[in-house]
Amino acid sequence: VQLQASGGGSVQAGGSLRLSCAASRDIFSLDFMGWYRQAPGQQRELVAGIRSGNTINYADSVKGRFTISRDSAKSTAYLQMSSLKPEDTAVYYCHFGDFSVGYWGQGTLVTVSS
Repeated sequence: VQLQASGGGSVQAGGSLRLSCAASRDIFSLDFMGWYRQAPGQQRELVAGIRSGNTINYADSVKGRFTISRDSAKSTAYLQMSSLKPEDTAVYYCHFGDFSVGYWGQGTLVTVSS
């Protein structure tokens, strides 16, 4: 398996979860790593992204609540999610890529109840 996302689950509003995405070394070395999410009936959206130079971007809706990081020693990327809201409920996907290639994890469901 080249990408393996994990860490989803059910949590009450205000709670926290940490998503992990383990990648093979060649995929982990690609320039861009992003966490996306897709809620039912909605388009997939970028939640947070990090480039190899450590440039980080967040969707406005998660700024101050989510933190993206990557651990090169473990070839694993993370999304720490805090102060979760019901509107954060979605399937979360990890993605690695550059200008010529991209890889997606299988998705992990996050459900936030009010």
